[in-house]
Amino acid sequence: MRKKLNKRKIFLCLLILCFIGVCGSIWNRTDKKGNDINTSINDKVLEMYNESNEKNVVVENNNDLNNGQVAQNNKKEITDWNLKLVNYENVLAEDFEVDLTTVDRNRKFDSRAVDDLKKMINDMKKSGISNVWIQSAYRSVSRQEELFENKVNQYIKEGKTREEAEELTSILINRPGTSEHNLGLAIDFNYVDYTFENGEGFKWLKENAEKYGFILRYSREKEDITRVGYEPWHWRYVGREHATRINELHMCLEEYIDYLSNEL
Repeated sequence: MRKKLNKRKIFLCLLILCFIGVCGSIWNRTDKKGNDINTSINDKVLEMYNESNEKNVVVENNNDLNNGQVAQNNKKEITDWNLKLVNYENVLAEDFEVDLTTVDRNRKFDSRAVDDLKKMINDMKKSGISNVWIQSAYRSVSRQEELFENKVNQYIKEGKTREEAEELTSILINRPGTSEHNLGLAIDFNYVDYTFENGEGFKWLKENAEKYGFILRYSREKEDITRVGYEPWHWRYVGREHATRINELHMCLEEYIDYLSNEL
C-alpha cells in the first residue's frame, strides 16, 4: 500500500516539473520575428494602460468643462444700475440711454446719483479744498469716439502703425462704448494729470469719497485686471454700501462684481 502511494507521489512530482518546464519555455520563447514575447506582452499591456489613461483624461477634462459650465450657470446676475460694468469686455448696447441731470453749465451726470455727487463737491469745498473741479462727467459715445480718434491720429503722426496707435490709445482712453463716461456714472477731476494725486483734493477723496458712493476706479494695483492705466483723477459712482465694501475688500469693480456673482 505504501509503495503505491510513493509511486503516486513520484508521478505527481514529475507531472509538476513537466508543467513548470513547459510554462518556462513558453514564457521565455520568442516570436517569429525574434522578439521576446514577454516584451511584446508588456508593450501591449502598457499600450492598453495608456489608452485607458487617455480615455480617463478625456473624461476628466469633459467633467472639468461641465463643472465649469455648471459653475458659470450658477453665477448670480448682478443687475444693480449703479454696478453696471463697462470695460474692454463689456460694451454698452447701442440703444443704451440714461436720464441725465446737469451738474454745472456744461456737465451732466446720472440723475439717480447726481445729488450724491453735488454733496461730495460741496462738502469738499466746506473742508477748505477749493482747487478741485469736475473736468469731465457724462460723455456721449460719439464724443468718446472723437477723443479716441484724435489720440490715435496723434500716435500715427509720431510714426506708430494704426494698430499700435489704437493699442496705446486704449491704455489712456477707453474705446467708444466701453467708457464709464458713456455710462454717466464717472467723473474726471481737474486737468486729468498725475499731479492731481499730490494735492489735498485727492487725499480728501481717498478718505471720504466712499461716504458719497464713489470709488477710485483705476488704481495701480489693479491695472492687470481693469486693463486701464492708473487714473487718480477718475472716480466712479457705485453707491455708498458698495463703495465701502469694495474698499474693505481691496477690490476693483471687476473683482467685486465677480465676488457678488459667486455669493451664495
